[in-house]
Amino acid sequence: MGKLSDHAQDVSMTCTKRPSRQFFRRDPVTLGRALLGQKLVRVIRGRRLAGTIVETEAYLGAIDKAAHTYGDRRTDRNKSMWADGGTAYVYFTYGMHHCINVVAKRVEDPEAVLIRALEPLEGLAIMRRNRRAAKQDTDLCSGPGKLCQALAINHQFDGSDLINGQQLFIELFRRRAYPARQIAVSPRIGIAYAGRWAHKPLRFFLTQNPHVSKGS
Repeated sequence: MGKLSDHAQDVSMTCTKRPSRQFFRRDPVTLGRALLGQKLVRVIRGRRLAGTIVETEAYLGAIDKAAHTYGDRRTDRNKSMWADGGTAYVYFTYGMHHCINVVAKRVEDPEAVLIRALEPLEGLAIMRRNRRAAKQDTDLCSGPGKLCQALAINHQFDGSDLINGQQLFIELFRRRAYPARQIAVSPRIGIAYAGRWAHKPLRFFLTQNPHVSKGS
């Protein structure tokens, strides 16, 4: 259990610094691709739980019928979407689980990237306790609700800063983005209600990575 894929073992391409604000102040399609291979970190009582991001979805704000801010809708629930790039937007869905998004662009541009799956790297023993339903490590973080449960991410992190945060943040695990040939593109998952927007190619994931969600 816990065996790393070839993507995670590419140590010659790795680093461990925090990204700048400019890293996030990009359109969500560009950011969604750039986040692949970077590390999401959750610190609990001094212990790190972390994984590389292997799957994302872009949400394009006011014009995107699948986005929570479609039509410039602003509510108490989605107010973090209107913050600066690099802010976490965490919401509870279906009365069951939380999802974490990375806000893109700048203040008042309510666009974001949903983190859909991680490849676990650190703190797997704690993740396994948090996700007792997972039969194997490839199921620990292979979906947006699963990864939030595994890393104990809940609504208290909504609006938190993913650059300077101490309990939840993103680290640059790769110096360069993955080449296009290693990134698969597909429609987003679970948004049939969004009409033609349900078919837009706005989901990005690492090809052949076993930790990608089952929607691939």
